[in-house]
Amino acid sequence: MTRRIELTLHKPRLALYAGIRPTLVIDGRGQPVQWGVGTWQLPDDRPVVLGVYLFARLWRFGQAEVTIDPADDGPIAYRAPVLPFLPGRMGPPAGH
Repeated sequence: MTRRIELTLHKPRLALYAGIRPTLVIDGRGQPVQWGVGTWQLPDDRPVVLGVYLFARLWRFGQAEVTIDPADDGPIAYRAPVLPFLPGRMGPPAGH
């Protein structure tokens, strides 16, 4: 069986990098994604590690990850850093 999780990817308005898109990693498998809101399919029988990073030329930055348990059904938010050498933040959106 599977379930869907909502993930919102936020980029700061005044980021010191341009044209960089996030990469979503689900259980070690990465895929390029767009900024904004999306939903992804996850297995519902085990915890899943969900991570995001940004890639610019030869380095990764903005990395963040969270483990989603089968009982978790709320939305998740990723916030990219302003500076390209800081980590990102990932967890429930503000207000949840």
